[in-house]
Amino acid sequence: MVCPETSSDEPLTPAGRLFLQPETDLVIHCIIRGKNPADMDAIKSAIKSSLMVQHPRFCSLLVRDKNGFEHWRKTPIDIGQHVIVVNNRLDESGNFIDQTQGSSSTEEDDEAAVNQYVADLSVSSPLSTDKPLWELHVLTAHKCAVFRIHHSLGDGISLMSMLMANCRRADDAEALPRMVPDKKTVIKGEKGRDWFWLFGVLWWFLKMVVFTLLFSMEFVLRSLLVSDEKTAITGGDGVELWPRKLATAKFLLDDMKLIKRAVPDTTINDVLLGMVSSGLSRYLDHRTPNVLHEGLRITGVAMVNIRPHPGLQDLSKLMKSNTKARWGNKFGVILIPVYYHKGGNDPLEYLKRAKAMVDKKKHSLEAYFSYKIGDLVMSLLGPKYACMLNYKLLCNTTFTLSNVAGPLEEISLAGNPLSSIKVNTSSLPQVLCNNLSLIVI
Repeated sequence: MVCPETSSDEPLTPAGRLFLQPETDLVIHCIIRGKNPADMDAIKSAIKSSLMVQHPRFCSLLVRDKNGFEHWRKTPIDIGQHVIVVNNRLDESGNFIDQTQGSSSTEEDDEAAVNQYVADLSVSSPLSTDKPLWELHVLTAHKCAVFRIHHSLGDGISLMSMLMANCRRADDAEALPRMVPDKKTVIKGEKGRDWFWLFGVLWWFLKMVVFTLLFSMEFVLRSLLVSDEKTAITGGDGVELWPRKLATAKFLLDDMKLIKRAVPDTTINDVLLGMVSSGLSRYLDHRTPNVLHEGLRITGVAMVNIRPHPGLQDLSKLMKSNTKARWGNKFGVILIPVYYHKGGNDPLEYLKRAKAMVDKKKHSLEAYFSYKIGDLVMSLLGPKYACMLNYKLLCNTTFTLSNVAGPLEEISLAGNPLSSIKVNTSSLPQVLCNNLSLIVI
């Protein structure tokens, strides 16, 4: 929408402009399944009174001035334009089922139908710029709702924090969900500091510098020249236009904790990455046996929140413009290398390799470097060249990883207890996108 600029218009952030480029135009899909049938009156009432419609990003139109620069312009919200109700039941192919013939379905059938519905949205239904860039699709027959939110409005941390601010604990309708607490860093007092402590600090700093230089150089090369070898899961230019398949794999948190205890100082994220690494090797061994060489590198891209406090944020702090934990797209990118191993039957070996690699990544400033590089390219060369670099990086790698932790107990939304929350994005130029939703509900 091209309009004359007004004094109340707010310019988009550099990251927001990036996500509006055709090659990197991304929509976040948040799939929320309730335990009870959807009450449309309760849903619309909850939206009207929610913090979401009070946030300036969710009640602003995207407009462009005569020079082509994007701005946010406040506008009244018509809830009816944003809520799309689908009453008919869907089959596993995403097609409507004739209700006159009668049908029965299991929970697995419902999940497969919703997954295919979202997969079709990912490649065929961009958000209209005639209204603020969000929608809510309510699939009443499947007790499910799909939030569609443009990535220019904010990143996963911002949007999940917004969702949690509108949810309540299932056992207390007035209480907000409890989040995973931040880890506190313990600093020794003066008494515990000696020459060995000083040597340890210097050694830690030296390793940080070395790892940052190595990983930053690799990041630049991946964005420009170097790419993964071709395999059955290699993507590339134009792959984002392919039909999509969205599948769900469920793992018990207690099982992952049991595996976590098998290797000292391991985190749940290490376990998840070990599972992905093992699964990729097994899949490639099945699809292309005796073709790939041992130790073949398969590179992933992971998004890292670079706010001062990890995890979900207090929404009131996010909405303050003068804080470091502000609303928006505040994340960096790191490269995640995993390796193909033929006939690898010991899952713990994949976990140990994943932990060793992640520990080095944590010890570097690669995520901050990638964020600053993107910001610099956007400022000096504009969104077109920043988009080219991001798109090239995705084409030169094989898969994407993202992970957002959730609440610690069962929660409800609009009075309906929730059974699951899943998040994914619209299509990328990669065959494989892993959205690891570690959400306890």
